[in-house]
Amino acid sequence: MKLKRLKDQTIVITGATSGIGLATARMAAKQGARVVLAGRSSEALEQVREEIEQTGGKACAVVADVAKQEDVRRIADEAVRHFGGFDTWVNNAGVSIYGNTFDIPIEDQRRLFDTNYWGVVTGSVVASEHLRRKGSGGAIINVGSVVSDRAFPLQGVYSASKAAVKAFTDALRMELEHQKSPVAVTLIQPASVGTPFAQH
Repeated sequence: MKLKRLKDQTIVITGATSGIGLATARMAAKQGARVVLAGRSSEALEQVREEIEQTGGKACAVVADVAKQEDVRRIADEAVRHFGGFDTWVNNAGVSIYGNTFDIPIEDQRRLFDTNYWGVVTGSVVASEHLRRKGSGGAIINVGSVVSDRAFPLQGVYSASKAAVKAFTDALRMELEHQKSPVAVTLIQPASVGTPFAQH
């Protein structure tokens, strides 16, 4: 499989308004990629879109919550509408909860999984449908975490969601390879990096 050069790509990035997502959007745009920015804050998205366009890049912004399937599908639809489709989809959006697992309400744990796990699943399914349909293939990049290999206390629910992301991504990669689909699947497992994650 041969992926397009970055300058020839359209890249979808969820959670694009801060941290790893924002850094990825800025760097991709600087290299010439068209970027589809997705996030929950319209104000933050517009700031990032304007910043990218003021420096000569091309971007569109989509207000979306990856916990909602219809929002994820709308991200893909907007990528098609603005740029004719996409070549890479980065599932980056994520949230955490700090506390002892038995103290965290189950409904809050479910909400975390809706974003961290089901958001990745829905994004991967939508992306793989598009990339397989267009025939030329592309890439799905899922942002997991080092905690999928070594769980952290007081972040048990987050660790569990990232372990689920790792297992899902590994299975998806094997299934697409078995189907000989021209879609590369990558899992990124960062450790703690300098982002506003803890404040959010």
